[in-house]
Amino acid sequence: MTKKAVLFDLDGTLLHTVPDLAAAVNAMLVDLGKPVLPEDTVAVYVGKGAENLVNRSLTGSMTEKASPELYAQAMANWQNHYTHINGNHSVFYPGVKEGLELLKNAGYKLAVVTNKPERFTKPLLERTGIAHYFEVMVGGDTCPVKKPDPMPVTHACALLGVEPAQALMIGDSVNDALAANAAGVECWLLPYGYNEGRSVHDTPCDGIVNTIEEAAQRLLGTRVPQ
Repeated sequence: MTKKAVLFDLDGTLLHTVPDLAAAVNAMLVDLGKPVLPEDTVAVYVGKGAENLVNRSLTGSMTEKASPELYAQAMANWQNHYTHINGNHSVFYPGVKEGLELLKNAGYKLAVVTNKPERFTKPLLERTGIAHYFEVMVGGDTCPVKKPDPMPVTHACALLGVEPAQALMIGDSVNDALAANAAGVECWLLPYGYNEGRSVHDTPCDGIVNTIEEAAQRLLGTRVPQ
């Protein structure tokens, strides 16, 4: 079926946001009297929302949970730091703006579907100058559940007025692929994102593209100039 809409993940897909996330995490850890983490470690912890990022940063584990008291203190602290840091050090990946421009000019409906809370998603898109490309923004707290649950993806499709088969999801992780697949949406993955330290080449998906510009060119039936 012809695609009418493209849904994008945010962190690790449109923007390299780990410098901001790590700065907020380490400011939180310093305030709590804990050792700071290398940026590469924080990158592995990104992917399933702020709650998991804070828990993983506190425990040094992908699955272990901090005590409710410590978690509550840490989350409030992290949110305070991230509110001020969000967007300060984030940078675009190559081909992002070019790809968005191609898709928008070609008439595709565009949306962001991210596990980042709404309160941080909209300001980040505005501060980086790309909010105007997107008709819809679904954050990690827009729906009762996050990716890899399909609900945020199906919700975005409904808001855009398209059937799942008419949409394409572009992301960087297994969470994007699982959510899209369960929603009946085709998914292409990018190799440069976070994916919790795993290669996208080991992640079942419908395709791998090197950049968003390449994805746009593929959708439009043309090739990226060499």
